[in-house]
Amino acid sequence: MSAGLPQGRGLRVGVTLYLRGDSQSIWENGIFQNCYFLLMLLKRAAWVERCYIVNGGPGTIEQAGDFMAESPAPLLTMAEAMNELDVVIELSAQLDPEWTRAFHARGGRIVGMRVANDHVIDAERMAYGLSHGLLMSGSTYDAIWTLPAFEETCASYYSASSRAPVRVMQHLWNGRFVDKALERRGGGAFGYVPGATRWRLAIMEPNICSVKTCHLPLVLCDLAYRTAPESFSVLRVFNALKLKEHTNFVLFANSLDMVKHGIATFEGRYPVFDIFQKEADALVSHHWHNAQNYLYYEALYGGFPLIHNSHLIDDCGYRYANFDCEDGALALVQAFREHDLSLENYRRRARAFLLRLDPENETNVAFYGAEIMRLFEPAVGA
Repeated sequence: MSAGLPQGRGLRVGVTLYLRGDSQSIWENGIFQNCYFLLMLLKRAAWVERCYIVNGGPGTIEQAGDFMAESPAPLLTMAEAMNELDVVIELSAQLDPEWTRAFHARGGRIVGMRVANDHVIDAERMAYGLSHGLLMSGSTYDAIWTLPAFEETCASYYSASSRAPVRVMQHLWNGRFVDKALERRGGGAFGYVPGATRWRLAIMEPNICSVKTCHLPLVLCDLAYRTAPESFSVLRVFNALKLKEHTNFVLFANSLDMVKHGIATFEGRYPVFDIFQKEADALVSHHWHNAQNYLYYEALYGGFPLIHNSHLIDDCGYRYANFDCEDGALALVQAFREHDLSLENYRRRARAFLLRLDPENETNVAFYGAEIMRLFEPAVGA
């Protein structure tokens, strides 16, 4: 491979994925879907000839089962990737520094794609003795890609620590995995059903990092319940089993009217299609510098009322001021009173917004394709 573009063919691009030695689910966390959406886009990029998943874990395609059955691209080992690829995008599995140096020596290009609020995550890991993330691994990158949600808190952090330019990329999503999950279960619609006289509320924050927790949504919901108790029949807080073991959380929860009155429950982790319609009518959410979430998109895709504080989903859902519980309670009560009446307009706005995220949207394909080609431009001053 020459130091520039390969001659006589298009680029061969791989995205890293960590396959464990046991079964995995596409619903375990957002990064798996991120990998697949990115590959869906790259397959359509004009300069890309072939796309691959690069396995950076100990698992095999046989062990991955249904997880790999959904894959939009074939699998390569790290050794195969060294000889086959022109560009590697480090996403779900971190590259070994020695491997990156050897790949660069062959003329390859490496992108570090960062799709979480690593500034906060790294600080928490170091402050509280949590498992490390090896973000500062010593690998060399030609560029760092991140998302608009993390530009403020992480872009400078990435640039300084990785010694590479940072590019802010479009977040990608479509309803493929929701639709396929429903197909495997025999079909059925994924959509809000109007007409309920009382709403079942859900909070689905992961509760593993301070950027997305259930605490503020719990207070918000309780305030709304105190204002209009006749409007809400139950509140289900998911991903909360570990929290129930924490004394301070139990004291916090027991101070809320919805808990005292026995209409709040604390549950485990389930895919959204097992929650919406079956268990909940509306989603109440909160983030701290994590304003782009697949959970938001899934709620909007089904036309479910989303009560949120994100500034990056246009005029979709019912937005409240950042950490303002009272404003959030007002937004929830407003949603209950107005959602059925404005459902078609709500769905129309959601469709228009989600279309801009689609990995097969030509604007997104062209943008990502241009950033890949930028990797092969001569360095300034070279």
